Amino acid sequence: MLRNFVTACLLTLLGIMLGAAASQSEPRTVKLDLFMIDYKFIPNHLTFERDVHYRLHMENHGKETHEVTAPTFFGTTDIDNPEVLNREHTEIVMQPGDTKDLLLAAHKPGTYDLRCSDHDWNGMVGGITVE
Repeated sequence: MLRNFVTACLLTLLGIMLGAAASQSEPRTVKLDLFMIDYKFIPNHLTFERDVHYRLHMENHGKETHEVTAPTFFGTTDIDNPEVLNREHTEIVMQPGDTKDLLLAAHKPGTYDLRCSDHDWNGMVGGITVE
């Protein structure tokens, strides 16, 4: 009987420990907003913490199609929904009125270029930092 009691206690303790470990490893999701207005990004600089899960929410409030072009950054991140990106996985095309979310985790610290590939000549540029 004592052995059954000890076994039950150990199994309960093991379950609590496994549950705590699972909850600690679940990704924390942080929401960041990026808006496009002819011809700028608001904000024009995004900062991500390394290994944190993000939902990058984007809205095009402009009258023209805009791109969120960041090929080096996108190439160094884990992206949960790559269908949001173009075929080459270098940019996100945003038609006027579009709203899209990109789910990602950045892993490589550094600074990355952000631009609208159609309007960078007109100053629609920015940057991305991964800390």
